[in-house]
Amino acid sequence: MYEEKIVLCGANSYEQKYYLNPDFETLPDSVKDELKVMCVLFTEDVGGILTLVFEENGELCFEVSNEENDFFFDEIGSHLKIKELQRTKQELLEALQMYYKVFFLGEEA
Repeated sequence: MYEEKIVLCGANSYEQKYYLNPDFETLPDSVKDELKVMCVLFTEDVGGILTLVFEENGELCFEVSNEENDFFFDEIGSHLKIKELQRTKQELLEALQMYYKVFFLGEEA
């Protein structure tokens, strides 16, 4: 069904905007709120742009980018923050992966 990366959500510190893919509007409000807080706080802490994407196999990945001359972007901090989020939000991230695999890829639960 899906043969490329699918964006779940993202936050941009340059434009101070948050994006949630409309395909995921059916997620519970509490999950959408938690994603928003997580993404926005990440970009407030380290700068740049954070995007959560589903790979073709259903794995949820963090993608971070920054503008070329952004001297305030904390690259080391971004790696540390991702590791922290993967540890502290493990249950949420695993549930989102399962949701995607079942409802978007048609896999068995």
